[in-house]
Amino acid sequence: MGDINMTNATAATKNQQFQYDHSLDVMPQRQGGSKCFDDDGRLKRTGTVWTASAHIITAVIGSGVLSLAWAIAQLGWIAGPTVMFLFAFVIYYTSCLLADCYRTGDNVTGKRNYTYMDAVSTNLGGSKTKLCGIIQYINLFGVAIGYTIAASISMVAIKRSNCFHASGHDNPCLTSSTPYMIIFGVSEIIFSQIPDFDQISWLSMVAAVMSFTYSGIGMGLGIAKVAENGKFRGSLTGISIGTVTQTQKIWRSLQALGNIAFAYSYSIILIEIQDTLRSPPSEAKTMKKASLVSVSTTTIFYMLCGCMGYAAFGDMAPGNLLTGFGFYNPYWLLDIANVAIVIHLVGAYQVYCQPLFAFIEKWAATKWPKSDFINKNYQVPLPGCFPYNLNLFRLVWRTVFVILTTVISMLLPFFNDVVGILGAFGFWPLTVYFPVEMYISHRKIPKWSSKWLCLQILSAACLVISIAAAAGSVAGVITDLKVYRPFV
Repeated sequence: MGDINMTNATAATKNQQFQYDHSLDVMPQRQGGSKCFDDDGRLKRTGTVWTASAHIITAVIGSGVLSLAWAIAQLGWIAGPTVMFLFAFVIYYTSCLLADCYRTGDNVTGKRNYTYMDAVSTNLGGSKTKLCGIIQYINLFGVAIGYTIAASISMVAIKRSNCFHASGHDNPCLTSSTPYMIIFGVSEIIFSQIPDFDQISWLSMVAAVMSFTYSGIGMGLGIAKVAENGKFRGSLTGISIGTVTQTQKIWRSLQALGNIAFAYSYSIILIEIQDTLRSPPSEAKTMKKASLVSVSTTTIFYMLCGCMGYAAFGDMAPGNLLTGFGFYNPYWLLDIANVAIVIHLVGAYQVYCQPLFAFIEKWAATKWPKSDFINKNYQVPLPGCFPYNLNLFRLVWRTVFVILTTVISMLLPFFNDVVGILGAFGFWPLTVYFPVEMYISHRKIPKWSSKWLCLQILSAACLVISIAAAAGSVAGVITDLKVYRPFV
């Protein structure tokens, strides 16, 4: 989201752990600062290139990594790694453009933009700010659906893994994902009633440990499988005709682009991470170094996970490396990996959705300021705890939201297809278009100049890739729906 990663995340997504309450701003930005305060009156920032790199890597590496072996299997040994490197380059380049937009005007003394939306508003304003917000919140809704699917698949995998261990691999151990989606939905209804759950200090640390746990296990099992086979499987051009039809190969290759794009998304949190950095040197300079370190590290990790998975299984690389049962043993290690995925996604769901919850609740409170249903809190005593502030609108709205995402997940439980759609939908506008447009506005680049043309060509090329990836993913959904029976 990379994540479905903890991270695309995406508007007010993973970024909430870095956000600041602007209502607390009481001091104007001023040149210089003091020993204790920065030029905007806030406490001195202490972030470095290494802390920023750690934030990015933690946010990016998530469940999106599990689909990379399948993505490379569709593209082959030449196109697969090449596409991953190209995505890495585009992400790094547009991150550098975005880093220059942290301050308005001068990169050292200009006014700070604290969030991605602040930067869009300052540099582009008007309708583009609204468009950016709409795209972000639609993406959040989609990520909630994706996380529900991914979590239920992992819970089913635990059940099937134990079944295979008890009764042998010949038993199909078929299990419906519907009950597990309901279990995940009920847990999210409960957690969604905790205000600022996404701000809990240890949540990001737990998510980081869990994501590295299952990603590392997936990579390790892939390496072990290659060693067991004694050779690298796969071909230069990807999955062979015969295993799939010519039409399927085309659509799946396009869908693979969306899967890779989803795994790399992190631009939406870059401004928030940059706002943690100390200066001098300028925050933009530090952030560019951090982007280089984190994108390089992530790419190496992704190449190992994706390529080792493809080398282990070739054309038969599963859509989700840890739930497709390319691996059966050690079953307990698979269980640990899938438990880590579920724990990660329970928290990640809230990190992505709480900003959307807060936005709707703030809008409703502004629209109907005299409504007790929307604005009144009721104190509910809890044994051994502080009283819980129950808000009826929050209870109803958040519950309905979770139920809606859960029902849609039951209707469309297709991991790779949904990941591809989310990657395609978020990649061009949030990772390329807005950073490019903000940079052009910030640097006042003349229209039709060589640099302006190059940036527009980059944006147009990425738009074509996003459209192609979305088309492939939608085609995948249509194909899967032909044989899928919902709620079974």
